[in-house]
Amino acid sequence: MNSRFHNRTEAGQQLAEKLKSYKNQDNTVVLALPRGGVPVAYEIAKQLNLTLDICVVRKLGVLNRPELAMGAIALGGVRILNTDVINWSHISPQTIEEVTYKEQKELHRREQVYRGDKPFPKIYNQTVILVDDGIATGSTIKAAIAIIKKQQAKKIIIAVPVAPPSVCKELRQEIDELVCLTMPERMNSISIWYDDFSQTTDEEVCSLLFLAQEYSLTN
Repeated sequence: MNSRFHNRTEAGQQLAEKLKSYKNQDNTVVLALPRGGVPVAYEIAKQLNLTLDICVVRKLGVLNRPELAMGAIALGGVRILNTDVINWSHISPQTIEEVTYKEQKELHRREQVYRGDKPFPKIYNQTVILVDDGIATGSTIKAAIAIIKKQQAKKIIIAVPVAPPSVCKELRQEIDELVCLTMPERMNSISIWYDDFSQTTDEEVCSLLFLAQEYSLTN
């Protein structure tokens, strides 16, 4: 089934319906990939009455095609490289290091803006629902998976509105469950599967994280 979404909020609401079995589970946390994954994850966490937090990762974009990921990085020295993209695009090791250095600075900036002094959530022996607004090559979500596995989560679930079947098949080998609403053979870009794919801002991320915290305290 190939379907479009009005916006990230609607996509999150639809995913929450598919994840109802995890509602009110004390040992379950929703982790969003900022920035675009946060509005999606917020709806899931709100409807399922779960804790919302973030897993900051950064795509390593190809210089002349920044939307195309040649890899991704995360805290703790995690770096995932997409060798197919690197070979197809003839990307040199020097270029990879230059892009990595640049994105590391942005990674730490975002971590500070979104989390401040708050530590990464304790997810040892927890069920983690990992959320983004879509998956293209899979590099970014793989970096997040690597972090979660380091923290020894009990179960990893990926929940995304859209991703290509080939990437879903590959990811299922690394996690426990994958929930994807639409899997187009011709993915092109994530943005074309939304009517409104306007950029999520730092301010929106911080606001939604604050609202999620307030919501959890009153329930």
